[in-house]
Amino acid sequence: MNPVINTMLNHRSIRKFTDKVITEEELDMILSSGISASSSSFLQTTSIIRVTDPIMRKALVQFSGGQAYVETAAEFLVFCIDYQRHYQLSSQVKPEFTELTLIGAIDAGIMAQNTLLAAESLGLGGVYIGGLRNSPKEVDELLGLPQYCAVMFGMCLGHPDQSPQIKPRLPQKVIVHQNTYQPLSAQAIMEYDDETNHYYQSRGSNQKTGSWSDHISERLSKESRSFILSYLNSKGLATK
Repeated sequence: MNPVINTMLNHRSIRKFTDKVITEEELDMILSSGISASSSSFLQTTSIIRVTDPIMRKALVQFSGGQAYVETAAEFLVFCIDYQRHYQLSSQVKPEFTELTLIGAIDAGIMAQNTLLAAESLGLGGVYIGGLRNSPKEVDELLGLPQYCAVMFGMCLGHPDQSPQIKPRLPQKVIVHQNTYQPLSAQAIMEYDDETNHYYQSRGSNQKTGSWSDHISERLSKESRSFILSYLNSKGLATK
């Protein structure tokens, strides 16, 4: 197994960090790796806001739903869909089309994954902060985002001060379909539920009882940020 694959397979979300800083050289390599990610049609539709101001960090903790590590991580990055620079280059650009919003969100995810993988390859850790979308307008205002630029998610980076267990993922036989979509295997899900239930009960912290199916039923059976579309529309995105 090569080092890249080994790093990928050992991914864990890190939410507790030491006080050690990330050097400018390390940060440059991490950001350069993110920017080198694939970009649909070479549009390059992502901007990253590096938040270093302590007061802003504290506010982002509140806006993210109380995730304290937003304040304590060595670095906090916010990934945004950004068509503002494209519009400045040409007023004929039409950022309002939903397809372009999808491209922006996809590109942001690809860039962020490159960024996190680069950080992990250097012995660092991190975690995505989708909770910024709990208060997208407030985050948007805090960061001074212009029209056609919208917040997607944040990312904490730092030196790990914890070593959580690797969370089991769905097996390939559930995720990978050959030629056509295959019916869901109840047996495969049952086996995975047993595995996740064991993981939740045996992990070092935040132990709980429940399976992946229980989690999905609880998480997806209620309203999910119904204000997101209006936020994107207010930024001139996804209106057509």
